[in-house]
Amino acid sequence: MPSRRLALACCLAILAAAAPAQAQKKSASTGAGSATVAAEVIDISGGYSVEGRNADGSAYSGRLSVAQSASDLRFDWQVGSAYSGTGLIEGRIVTIDWGSTTPVVYVVMPNGALHGTWADGTALERATPD
Repeated sequence: MPSRRLALACCLAILAAAAPAQAQKKSASTGAGSATVAAEVIDISGGYSVEGRNADGSAYSGRLSVAQSASDLRFDWQVGSAYSGTGLIEGRIVTIDWGSTTPVVYVVMPNGALHGTWADGTALERATPD
């Protein structure tokens, strides 16, 4: 099972690296005349349709609402039961503490969808923006 989690983590990392670098911008610094690269925070706030697979392989679907203030995020899922969590976005990677021992981790795709994993990599979820 650890090799499955490792393979999934590698796939997510590759997707994040392959995504367009549109989240970066150059800004001129004052003083030494050098340029610095600062990452823009991607806005993922809004409503999403959710489809996923639980760790036992069963399917689920529902809704996700994301509220965002800078890089701080609030997530509210309605997928049969209600779940909520808070997290951060760094580049295209979103990490959410939802009260479990392991976080939900999403990659923000170029089309705005969130592809991720939870339950220590044994469950998958795709959230498509409305």
